[in-house]
Amino acid sequence: MQILYSYISKENHRYLMNEVASSFSNDFQNKLFKYRRWQDTQLSLLGRVLLGEGLKKMNIPFDEDNVRYTNYNKPYFEGNEVKFNISHSGNIVVCAITKTYEVGIDVEMLQSINIEDFKNQMTKLEWLRVVSSYNLESSFFDYWTQKEAVIKAHGIGLSIPLDSFEIIGDKAIIDEEIFFLKEIQLDNKYKCYVAFKDGIDPLVLNLQMIDPITVLNKFLKD
Repeated sequence: MQILYSYISKENHRYLMNEVASSFSNDFQNKLFKYRRWQDTQLSLLGRVLLGEGLKKMNIPFDEDNVRYTNYNKPYFEGNEVKFNISHSGNIVVCAITKTYEVGIDVEMLQSINIEDFKNQMTKLEWLRVVSSYNLESSFFDYWTQKEAVIKAHGIGLSIPLDSFEIIGDKAIIDEEIFFLKEIQLDNKYKCYVAFKDGIDPLVLNLQMIDPITVLNKFLKD
């Protein structure tokens, strides 16, 4: 499994849009221009860049025309065994890619929230574990990020109520399907988890940070 991540940068934004975005299809560029905030535009663009970089590391050509979306808006490659998922929050974007199993990844920036607002999104046991934990905020974002990663791996997103399944240890079960979870250490200001439908040896998980400047240089050389 390839996991790549990067940080957005206002300083590089114009260069990214002029030199990198133009290498993608008109449809994707039009999607980028619909965002109102430069942060959202760059997060979406870097997500696609990370996908291309990850495929390159797996010696797989990136054919953007083969990107399709399910009825639940999950992207996939038509006629290709590669599975991938992209997530972003705050100033970070992350992409997980694998050939062997459905995968979901979620990253969330740690921030102050009213946790009571999310009580109905957890099972009674999960809620008890959160409110009785030493670090309430950290525990909440652990569960929230795990839940999001699992429903993304399952493939039908928020049509699955978050309180309809339970995180137990590093596993969750939905419709008799088992999903495994692993925490990904990206940044101490964020929580990130990857979920997958099969066991994984941690040694085959390759994590790499892609610097925006490096991304620019690679695209300009290709």
